[in-house]
Amino acid sequence: MSVNKKILVTGADGFIGSHVVEALVSQGQDVRAFVFYNSFNSRGWLDHCSESVRDAIEIVAGDIRDPHGTRRAVAGCDSVLHLAALIAIPFSYHSPAAYVATNVSGTLNLLEAARDNGVDRFVSTSTSEVYGSAQYVPIDEQHPTVGQSPYAATKIGADQIALSFYRSYEMPVTIIRPFNTFGPRQSARAVIPTIISQLASGKSEIHLGATMPTRDFNYVRDIAQGFVSMIDAPDVVGEVVNVGTGYEISIGELAAMIADIMSIDANIVTDEKRYRPEKSEVDRLCANSEKAVKLIGWAPEFVGRGGLRRALAETVSWFRDPENLRHYKADIYNI
Repeated sequence: MSVNKKILVTGADGFIGSHVVEALVSQGQDVRAFVFYNSFNSRGWLDHCSESVRDAIEIVAGDIRDPHGTRRAVAGCDSVLHLAALIAIPFSYHSPAAYVATNVSGTLNLLEAARDNGVDRFVSTSTSEVYGSAQYVPIDEQHPTVGQSPYAATKIGADQIALSFYRSYEMPVTIIRPFNTFGPRQSARAVIPTIISQLASGKSEIHLGATMPTRDFNYVRDIAQGFVSMIDAPDVVGEVVNVGTGYEISIGELAAMIADIMSIDANIVTDEKRYRPEKSEVDRLCANSEKAVKLIGWAPEFVGRGGLRRALAETVSWFRDPENLRHYKADIYNI
């Protein structure tokens, strides 16, 4: 990527966003990190990045639901990597209007700001959840989208609004669609931190919801490189690009793998409150990422069963550090 770009990263205080910021800084990019305003002056996971990363970035606090604040955040930036979103699926059943306001209206606010400021690339973050249960595998970008949860529905809406700005205003918009991402700093609302944090806190029973669904899990460092590659790739404007390994594993088998890595003899206990509604459960996800290979030259480092195990081992090591584990409440179901 060419240097001397000013790149706005929304959701920079979050799990994937903080890793994207680190990747950009490592390449010498000029990063403005848009974090969610709070009265504690917390920058989320950016507070846990190295001092060299924190010193290299400009931090702006705000709320993407506010069009005025987003306009100020975008001003002077060449590119936008838009990751800010509400993402917890169970909470979307509880508060769907909040997901519309953040994921749909928030994306619209950023698009309007980016259009007015003439940015040269707007990368909007989608999710494999927009596909619903796989109608065929591996899933390519032509697969139908099905909103099986309010979260997925709002991400479909955000994708379509972003693409409409490309079609209507010739804005340089592109969509990156990561499959399930994991690694250090991930919220306990996701399955891998749920499993690891329970075992790392001394439990021998893993409380989970459905264990039969399969997912295509991707290490966060690989996904962060996908984001970076989208900024300058010449042929992605107006396109949706999957990023996933193409390897699927069931949640039950995943839990057994993690327990084996941690050398713990664990039992899985199904917990009804962790189940999705029957018609909302996504039974299978597995990516076809040939388009990513062709258009952005993306090739994940951690692939197949062996790659997944290596990435899980790195993640387990991070969680087992008491300083990191203290941020997680293994006794509480985090929706």
